[in-house]
Amino acid sequence: MTGNLLWRGMLAGILAALLATLFARAFAEPQIDLAIAYEAAHAAHHAGAQEAELVSRETQKGFGLLTALALYGAAVGGIFALVFAYGYGRIAQIGPRSLALVLAALAFLLIVLVPGIKYPQTPPAVGQHETVGLRTAAYFAMIALSVCAALVAARMRAVLARTLRGFDAGLLAIAGYVVVVALGALLLPTIDEVPADFPAAILWNFRLASLGSQLLLWTTIGVLFGRWAAATLEQDR
Repeated sequence: MTGNLLWRGMLAGILAALLATLFARAFAEPQIDLAIAYEAAHAAHHAGAQEAELVSRETQKGFGLLTALALYGAAVGGIFALVFAYGYGRIAQIGPRSLALVLAALAFLLIVLVPGIKYPQTPPAVGQHETVGLRTAAYFAMIALSVCAALVAARMRAVLARTLRGFDAGLLAIAGYVVVVALGALLLPTIDEVPADFPAAILWNFRLASLGSQLLLWTTIGVLFGRWAAATLEQDR
């Protein structure tokens, strides 16, 4: 059964990535073009500051974007399926479609929304090339912190539920998650490389488009995989 769920999860991730690609092409890419134009205008004032493109923008917006999101979708879809296979019947006594939607919502919250509070998305043209490694490591550290804190909170709720009402145990577990994430965010480096004169509208629209793309991806995975998982589990009975 796990094998069937795995390939269905990967397929759901790829299809979700296709939709996210269309969304990003329509809403995020125009903001990136504006950010690149801003960078080019500033580079024009400094002799030799502008570098030749290794990959054309048309390739980046088309095949490059599709390939990157498809690989990402297949990876997270496969992991999503494995988590679903482990949690079904263990995490909560709910149906497969409901569980898939809950897991998708949690994934968006833990992997996208919470890390984005500390390190919000910025257009590729913004930021110093010398700090790419630091920014990438810090962002993935924030994701790891968010996921680990959620696992600890889930275990904390299970322990507290033995002596407290379920609602109270849940509130304390959520509070514990918030405290751990907040403390971790304070310890992680603060990175703010957006130029003071960078257009606020471009930055805001890009961040909204990035969140929208991720929301569409995880919602699609939750809906598609939930339907396919329900059918697979029904056949295996």
